[in-house]
Amino acid sequence: MSLPKILVLSGSTRVGSHNTRLAALAAKELALVDADVTRISLTDYSMPIYDADLEKETGTPHNAMKLRQIVGAHQGVFIASPEYNASVTPLLKNTLDWLGNAREKGEPPLAAYQNRIFAIGAASPGPSGGAQSLIALRQILAVGCRALVMGEQVAVPFAKQAFDERDNLVDAGAANQLKLVVRKLVDLTRMLVRDNAR
Repeated sequence: MSLPKILVLSGSTRVGSHNTRLAALAAKELALVDADVTRISLTDYSMPIYDADLEKETGTPHNAMKLRQIVGAHQGVFIASPEYNASVTPLLKNTLDWLGNAREKGEPPLAAYQNRIFAIGAASPGPSGGAQSLIALRQILAVGCRALVMGEQVAVPFAKQAFDERDNLVDAGAANQLKLVVRKLVDLTRMLVRDNAR
């Protein structure tokens, strides 16, 4: 049986981002449980602010279509989401908006969000670990984009002190929760692949 293909990305492109570190650790943990992992940076997929008039005039941006193709090649997606003003980053929201509208000829709206499993996590300097960002992201994905989002998630509080010199999580609880999320994501994507093959 082929390995489940999982895409990993961070909602931040900031140098030293805690969530980019969390995404990197998730990618490492996914590889350890036999997933075929692709990790990307949204730096490589810059797009204008979503505007329906702009889309009508110039079409879907090339980078949105590239990202749509990458997402389409994976059965699972892990998103590490920073918390900005009790929500997701503008970068991540804009990416998700364009991705929902990027589709090949004949595909329905929101096609990028169908037939795959999404897992979410966050790391924050505060005590909540980015929990409000995860609430907002879950609503965007599950309600707005009709995606299947795992109930399990990981929130890493006090992120400035959360990682050791090897970028592993210091707190055993957070580390175990990430492992749980990763294992569940791989298990669910395997089930999805098996069901789609029938």
